[in-house]
Amino acid sequence: MQLLPPDFLTQLARKYDLSPEQEEAFVTRFSSKENDLSVAESLHISDQAFRTRMSGVYKKFSIGGRGPGKVRRLHDLLLQKYQPSHPIPEPADDLDIDALVQEVRQKIKPSIQQQCGTMKVLDMTQPIGLEDIYTNVNILEKIIGRRRLAHNELLQGFDPESEDFYRRGLGQITEPRVSGLEAVQRYDKLLVLGKPGAGKTTFLKYLAIHCANSQVLRELVPVFITLKQFAENENKPALTTYIKQIFTDYGVTESQTIRILNWGKGLILLDGLDEVKEEDSDRILNQIQQFTNAKNYSTNYFVMTCRIAAREYTFEQFTEVEVADFEDEQIQTFVSKWFQVKESDLADYFMEQLVDNEPIKELATNPLLLTLLCIEFEDSGEFPSNRSELYSRAIHTLLRKWDAKRQIKRQQVYKKLSVQRKEDLLSEVAFTTFKRGDYFFKQRDVEQYIADYICNLPDAKTDPDALLFDGEAVLKSIETQHGLLVERARGIYSFSHLTFQEYFTAREIIAKADLEELSNRVTEKRWREVLLLTPGMIRDASKLMQLMKQKIDGLVASDEKIQQFLSWVNQKSNSVDVSYKLASVRAFYLSLDLSRTFDFSFDIIFINLDLSIALDLELDLDPELDLDHNLSIALDFDLSRALSKTLSRSFSRALFKAGIIAPKLKHSLQQLENQHPNLENDKEQFKQWWKVNGKAWIEKLREVMIKHRNIGHDWQFNEQQQVLLKQYYDANKLLVDCLNSDCYVNQKVRQEIEDTLLLPAAD
Repeated sequence: MQLLPPDFLTQLARKYDLSPEQEEAFVTRFSSKENDLSVAESLHISDQAFRTRMSGVYKKFSIGGRGPGKVRRLHDLLLQKYQPSHPIPEPADDLDIDALVQEVRQKIKPSIQQQCGTMKVLDMTQPIGLEDIYTNVNILEKIIGRRRLAHNELLQGFDPESEDFYRRGLGQITEPRVSGLEAVQRYDKLLVLGKPGAGKTTFLKYLAIHCANSQVLRELVPVFITLKQFAENENKPALTTYIKQIFTDYGVTESQTIRILNWGKGLILLDGLDEVKEEDSDRILNQIQQFTNAKNYSTNYFVMTCRIAAREYTFEQFTEVEVADFEDEQIQTFVSKWFQVKESDLADYFMEQLVDNEPIKELATNPLLLTLLCIEFEDSGEFPSNRSELYSRAIHTLLRKWDAKRQIKRQQVYKKLSVQRKEDLLSEVAFTTFKRGDYFFKQRDVEQYIADYICNLPDAKTDPDALLFDGEAVLKSIETQHGLLVERARGIYSFSHLTFQEYFTAREIIAKADLEELSNRVTEKRWREVLLLTPGMIRDASKLMQLMKQKIDGLVASDEKIQQFLSWVNQKSNSVDVSYKLASVRAFYLSLDLSRTFDFSFDIIFINLDLSIALDLELDLDPELDLDHNLSIALDFDLSRALSKTLSRSFSRALFKAGIIAPKLKHSLQQLENQHPNLENDKEQFKQWWKVNGKAWIEKLREVMIKHRNIGHDWQFNEQQQVLLKQYYDANKLLVDCLNSDCYVNQKVRQEIEDTLLLPAAD
């Protein structure tokens, strides 16, 4: 403990109006190295009399509490008052301080490595080296939730019904990003905000290790402080004292520490401001403010982390930035490193599965949830077939597990709002907003939803204004503690991921047993994920599957031409002698014929149909051909090219193998092929010939295919029928995807649905 000059202590004693006896005890105690008992003896008073005098001193200096920590707290206060006017002399030259920085860094390096060198989160059975897994962090220099954007501006480019809908557009950020290291080097006082699991602590640990190893910020000495541990230290020391004690534990002398700090050579890393308990918060904030504003310490570098929306902190000298979500390249890097550490070859397969599954990929933008995905994939070698289970575990991680694993207890703003009740509340909010097509909602609206929910809880307040006030507190709590709701712009909220809004919507539909309402959404693209999730979340999905089937069949039941078309599909399917299910063959012919009208891909809704016989139709037009025909004609032309290839082509071999091309059909196709110039020999000649003769040639081809194979009919659906058929096709595909998911469906119901898929009403 640093001794203070008697004259300084005497001045302070008189400033605080200490009695002569109190002044004597006070000055003697803090100007010598003696303990309380020795000081009492030197004053020729009893130990009890000395404690009585000092109790009065503590009261005058507003030092509360009990125990030996009071001496330390008063000493810290005295030191703060002494140092601004009595700075320690600086060393003579820069070389001296540079050498000291190198010496101190060597001393602290082992402890920094031990403190920050590993990470272990969630259900990891053993820690991972931070260097082995760390993925560079990007920073947004503008806080997303503080943007002043209107509701319609957030919705730009976000249309769940569009064909090229980008799910992650819900949180798409166009703000420029900079690397975390660049931000630290640019600003000497940085407050890094981020959602739960965004990687704030990992970033701070990375800074500490790399600074200690002279890899970044080589002129500084790092100190890593977990603010929760600092706040809960039983002695309640000042931040200055706490930092000095850390250096002492590293083997650094107090004079060396003071010189490092006075020269501004410290990299003070303060982690987890939001994790400090409410009762400690004001004290810790004051300590940080005093230390960072102190004249002799303010030139050090500071990086502090905190969750977004924790509370309105005011650190005037700090630049506030936000940790950006992971982009595709960061996800790839993290996954590669994870499975490399695990000595697993699953990384490429993981990424393949992730790319094919956009709802799951949404979660991968959060490092914590990406870690969860890696753990799940590592255990089973694939993602769960029932995605709702995965989403449930992700939500459980954010609602309970993440804080519990780190023994963090946060303030309960509403005592009756358990984890279960929070899930129920979020389900109501999700269902209400999703049903309306609201992906971004005003803060006052979501606060009202919350107030409407909590008013029915036991011991709830009855005053509407008080309930709204609590609604705001609950909203901020969910945002800060769990990150499931986030502020996208000032006063406008959304779920952090569209996936979560869909999951909670499905959960609420099940709670309300509103399956009829859900089946009515079978043609709405934005409801697709909800419709896929719900069957796996209920005990028996048979009724839902039947309701969906009825709704789908009803789409086209009253359109006579479409019914005729479906009758042809059924007739054609029954005429083919193949080993596949009839529903699969019907699906093939439906998509094959509709491809002339729509830009359909030849995917099939039953996996057990081998499509190698039909996928080589070369539907990409030659870029050098400039045909003045509509899409239907162009597709016909391409189909004709494919059908009239020689038997050496894989398409023809496949058709022969399947018994599709009979000798008479082959002869007719070869005759047609002989009528036009060779495309490969002279494209220009072929192009000119096609402009004159193409339409008639296509009609001949159509007649041949109708005669020999009963395909190629020109149904000439109007625009409304085209839309209806597209909806019908997509809805049937959705139904089969639901049946093929991990859901329980009565076998009789399943068989009935499969047998009647794509049949006309009459059949």
